[in-house]
Amino acid sequence: MKAKSTASTTGQTEHPASAEESSVSTQRNGLLYVVVAVLFFATSPVFIRWSQPFHAVEIAFWRLAIAALLVVVLGLLTRQQMGIRRRELPRFLLYGLVTALHFFFYIASLNYTTTAHSLALTYTSPIFVTLLSTLFLRESLPLRKLLGMSIAVIGVAIMAGFEPHYTSCSLNGQCMVLGDGLALLSGLCYGIYSIIGRSERGRHPLFRYTAHVYGLAALWLLPVMLFFAFQHAYPLPAIAAICALGIFPLGLGHTLYNAALRKVHATYANLIATQEVTMGIILSVIFLHDIPSLSTVIGVLVTLGGIISVLL
Repeated sequence: MKAKSTASTTGQTEHPASAEESSVSTQRNGLLYVVVAVLFFATSPVFIRWSQPFHAVEIAFWRLAIAALLVVVLGLLTRQQMGIRRRELPRFLLYGLVTALHFFFYIASLNYTTTAHSLALTYTSPIFVTLLSTLFLRESLPLRKLLGMSIAVIGVAIMAGFEPHYTSCSLNGQCMVLGDGLALLSGLCYGIYSIIGRSERGRHPLFRYTAHVYGLAALWLLPVMLFFAFQHAYPLPAIAAICALGIFPLGLGHTLYNAALRKVHATYANLIATQEVTMGIILSVIFLHDIPSLSTVIGVLVTLGGIISVLL
């Protein structure tokens, strides 16, 4: 009897430690997913530039449609049940709308403002994620981590070369204030998109969730896309860039990001995703021999310091 009691006691004392180790392992996997996702995200601005003369809506539609197709294939290969209930469709239509707006606003902003401004303002999203996590998921962060998040966002602005002044609209319609506004809206939608992904983690497997979100987002954009279709040439390099956008930064990158949201606090995943800017700088150095300025290097260090202080 004593031996049984001892074994029982031992089992009870080992269970919390085992649960804690499992939690640490889950968070570690989530952080790894989003780090890999950033590697795919960093290719997005280059492919978008190469996809000209496609309109922003066309780019957003095709990358979402291609990503949805890729995820459906992955879901079928892994034998996931891909259907959703009819009563869930209105909710997923809303998710698709938020996703469509995020990608459209981001891509459209690149037509009116610099890539640096667009990225810096889009990646104010950790602020929105943190606020929405507290309001809707009851997942708040300690004050120390909020301070680290703020430092990271400031670092993104510094390394992207963000300057808080605006040019007036020129005769050809290029208007930086419009582009910056679109980028800020993209950041807001990105924050909502992140909260949605985390809130659905217990209801749907990854590929079923992402396939419907990407597919319905493309459906929202379809009528507008048809308006701009066939009004320009379709050069092969641009078509290839569109396919690459659907496969790499979205089909693989955002699906990994959604996988990370299921394992770690949405703010942690979103903060690491800001390193798309850092990776973009590194890729520019390697492939374009574009050496970053001193302020860019300082911004990278500030951002990394802020992220480390949040994660520790």
